Amino acid sequence: MFRLATIIALSLTSPVLAAPCGNTSAGFEAWKADFAKQARKAGVKKKGLQALSQTQYATRTIAADRNQKSFKYSLDKFMRVRGADTIVAQGRKRKAANPNYYAAFERQYGVPAGVLIAIHGMETGFGNFMGDSQVVSAITTLAYDCRRSEFFIPHAIGALKLVDIGSITMATKGAKHGELGHTQFLPGNALTYGVDATGDRRVDFYNMTDALASTANFLRKKGWKPGRGYQPGEPNFRVLQQWNAASVYQQSIAIMAARIDN
Repeated sequence: MFRLATIIALSLTSPVLAAPCGNTSAGFEAWKADFAKQARKAGVKKKGLQALSQTQYATRTIAADRNQKSFKYSLDKFMRVRGADTIVAQGRKRKAANPNYYAAFERQYGVPAGVLIAIHGMETGFGNFMGDSQVVSAITTLAYDCRRSEFFIPHAIGALKLVDIGSITMATKGAKHGELGHTQFLPGNALTYGVDATGDRRVDFYNMTDALASTANFLRKKGWKPGRGYQPGEPNFRVLQQWNAASVYQQSIAIMAARIDN
């Protein structure tokens, strides 16, 4: 009797365990049901929860996550593969055609034109391809996937909140890892650092001005020091490291930005 009573007491007082992560689609629906409770506690509202219920396991996202070869290249090869010379050439033309546009970002955030242009070019070819994967499904799949679940859960919550406020919908397309817009913000960062630079009361990452202002805001909030250098060893290089964790990416942005600005 004592054992039975103890077991019953423990069952009433112990927290319910969260649905486990998974490496296949098999447990995705059960995990989503549990994650909905977590999302609700985090402040996700009706639209976001409805979007969560509609998500589908993103097989292409998992395939891409298991096959990220380019970040293992040497710096020279990475820059060749990513078309650095083309980005620099087009970036110089963009800056020359509209210098005041980029100067406004530097006045407000302290981030030079070359840095924003290099990121824009590297991420989406200046908006020419912003992805063909459903953002909410992609990021939710990565939150469920065991490989980096803890990293992606806040971004999945962020995506659902972006749905709530109307910045994205279930139909919004982005990169295979759920990055969105001109400069490929992860949703949690988009929610935190997004800027309505056009004054239309909506942060739209598929609008170039909002996206670049948000990127500059991200860098400034991460510690960008206006007027200081951004090459390896200089104060602002560590801020570029906050944008993307891959060393070859960080170095490429620094090199291209300097070439565009100079």
